[in-house]
Amino acid sequence: MSKTIDLTLIGKSGCHLCDEARVTVNAVVGAFRAENTGVARHVQVNLVEHDILVDEELYNQYSEEVPVLLINGKIHNYWRIDPVRLRGALDELISK
Repeated sequence: MSKTIDLTLIGKSGCHLCDEARVTVNAVVGAFRAENTGVARHVQVNLVEHDILVDEELYNQYSEEVPVLLINGKIHNYWRIDPVRLRGALDELISK
């Protein structure tokens, strides 16, 4: 099985919620990758971050909601990232 999941974390520098979200997302993605890569299964998780302070379009779209986490281009959550909910969403994507 081969699957690619694209995660986008949108935040801004100096934002404590964004810092917390980054830690949460990295921890969940790290554990998920460890369990879902190897010979029998291959899941690629791409994680990119964008700062609304350097991207006017993202600023206009998300300035009141950061941090925002997108999974495959769709909003998963904003403000606080729940690790259990994120892990469930990742698990669901690979079960399809």
